Amino acid sequence: SIASADMDLNQLEAFLTAQTKKQGGITSDQAAVIAKFWKNHRTQIHESLISQSRWDHGLKNMSWRVDVKSQLRHIEQMNTPVAIVEMELGKTGQ
Repeated sequence: SIASADMDLNQLEAFLTAQTKKQGGITSDQAAVIAKFWKNHRTQIHESLISQSRWDHGLKNMSWRVDVKSQLRHIEQMNTPVAIVEMELGKTGQ
């Protein structure tokens, strides 16, 4: 719960306090250990969860443009915008 919510220190304190008051919950010593661990490793845990939850490929580059036709055989096709989008995918770290 702590990691998936990416709790800040105030949220963490409130969550752990609730867990210590819960029937069959954790002790205050356990809460202190969890809090210290989370404070020291929050960034690494969050980055690990993100890397595990996304696909192998990520968006490396994106470009786009809108073309408007100005000369055609049929007048009704004139000034019709066309969007062109180019996306470059790549594996994380490459």
